Amino acid sequence: MTTFENADNKEIDKFDRVSQIWWDPKGEMGTLHTINPLRTNFITEKLSVSQPKILDVGCGGGILSEALAKAGAQVTGTDLSEASLQAARHHAKQGGLEIEYLYERVEDLAEKRAGTYDAVTCMEMLEHVPEPNKIIAACVKALKPGGHIFFSTINRTPKAFLFAIVGGEYILRLLPRGTHSYSKLIRPSELKDWSAQNGLTYARIASLMYNPFNGTFKVAMGKEDVNYMMHFTKSK
Repeated sequence: MTTFENADNKEIDKFDRVSQIWWDPKGEMGTLHTINPLRTNFITEKLSVSQPKILDVGCGGGILSEALAKAGAQVTGTDLSEASLQAARHHAKQGGLEIEYLYERVEDLAEKRAGTYDAVTCMEMLEHVPEPNKIIAACVKALKPGGHIFFSTINRTPKAFLFAIVGGEYILRLLPRGTHSYSKLIRPSELKDWSAQNGLTYARIASLMYNPFNGTFKVAMGKEDVNYMMHFTKSK
């Protein structure tokens, strides 16, 4: 296996193992399909550019990438799980979608394409790398001045441990067991600090609230809860 700087091979192995179930909405990745319309709307509602160029960092099997492409974006997805990228390419081809999928570190891509993208998305990825701050820096480098960055991750609180890991992975089976490590979860204050250090301006936060009684999620704007999304802008 290729060893990448600022990547955890054990984390990549996890996503290689689930590569065949990315597109099974009733499988262990089904939760991503459930929340995907909410995430997509959180991103696209603030983009005023027609056919924006979007970089999807840690794109996995392409669930978000495809939704953004269907919304009219020109999408590049990058990931270090080759098996997941194969699943993404296959599904996009089946759907007749032109999405550029790259087996490449975002740090390297940003060097080659600095200031290229109208928006960068990095969803459910920062908690899987050794140094999230370096990923944020690369995302900023790839972004055009005045562009938008969207992150989503999981809060590091006792409630998050109980709901996201114990409840989500081991009881309700919303995600494969072992998907998240509590020590790698990220508090909103930490994400704000890292983003400010990299020249980003905070715009808004929202949390995805799960209703276990009917299995649905809703977006709670302005709320710092377990699963949260954060939006920043880059100065012009």
